[in-house]
Amino acid sequence: MSPSCCWLLVFAGVWWLPPMLVVAEDQQGGDCSTMKCGNFSIIHPFSLTDRQTGRPCGPDPYPDFDVACINSSIPTLRSSIPLNNGFAILNISYEKHSLYAIDLGKLDVLNAPNKCRAVFYNTSVKLNVPFKIAPANLHIILYNCTEKDGAAARARRNTELVETRVRCGNEWAVLVRAGVPHDATGNYADYVLEGCDAVVVPVLDSSAGANASEYGQLMRNGFLLTWELPPLLPAPAPAPAPERLNEPPSPTRKFSSPCQIIFLSTSS
Repeated sequence: MSPSCCWLLVFAGVWWLPPMLVVAEDQQGGDCSTMKCGNFSIIHPFSLTDRQTGRPCGPDPYPDFDVACINSSIPTLRSSIPLNNGFAILNISYEKHSLYAIDLGKLDVLNAPNKCRAVFYNTSVKLNVPFKIAPANLHIILYNCTEKDGAAARARRNTELVETRVRCGNEWAVLVRAGVPHDATGNYADYVLEGCDAVVVPVLDSSAGANASEYGQLMRNGFLLTWELPPLLPAPAPAPAPERLNEPPSPTRKFSSPCQIIFLSTSS
């Protein structure tokens, strides 16, 4: 069994968003006069949303680079999955086409008062097309296991797996493994646990050697993203000038030959 792209800890069709972040969504927007969100300058290729109008501050040639400004201080990229919180930007390098970000959807689950209604997705499936997880990252893997399968997994790999505080009574619990190398193909089949669904979460490479019990801080420290600009669509051709009707043709001079040569003679 390969790791699934997500596991849903809720009945199909039921979605949940923390009230704190619902309020924050109503407070999106930055300062168009300075193109800033908090201490961050938002420049090409990213575009900032105006807090007053809810519209982009300027031309928006790359929709996937829209930045919402949460609470007038936290720039965020949207998730490709509806109703799932996106990525808080910690730092941007415009020269290197990279940024450090936090997957807010994962923190929502950690902070949720009712873990039975939580939703986890692989971070990679939440990214819009221009963005990629940098190979320099490490990963942690979260396993959603029934009580029985989780106990069996811990017995087999007791030094590698740690139980998190994300659980739903006696129905299931979430285990975590740290220090997993990045795989550019997204193949983490070697880390599958029988009877458990898996979600892969990138973390900073500086977390090498970190204990899996530090999973919360590892996720809060963020990870490295890179981007490539998609090609711009060609600008539409200008409309042809309207024809003018019932106007006399412009006068033209007619010559009998391509050149007119005039000889001047003087009388002797």
